[in-house]
Amino acid sequence: MKKLEFKTNIKCSGCIAKATPILDDKLGKGNWEVDLFTLKKTLTVKGNNANENEIISAVNEAGFTAEKL
Repeated sequence: MKKLEFKTNIKCSGCIAKATPILDDKLGKGNWEVDLFTLKKTLTVKGNNANENEIISAVNEAGFTAEKL
């Protein structure tokens, strides 16, 4: 299974709540998570069909930014 990591400005539970509907729709429910407990605020996306540009686009659509680590 492919795993991609991104630096993001999704930084709190409110941000997660806002981003969840779009990211679940675009990336698949259960295929992504944001580590809120580190300073990096890393978005991890898992899946065989994970595409870097599609992930960045989905995060942008949710109102946040993502940059490949």
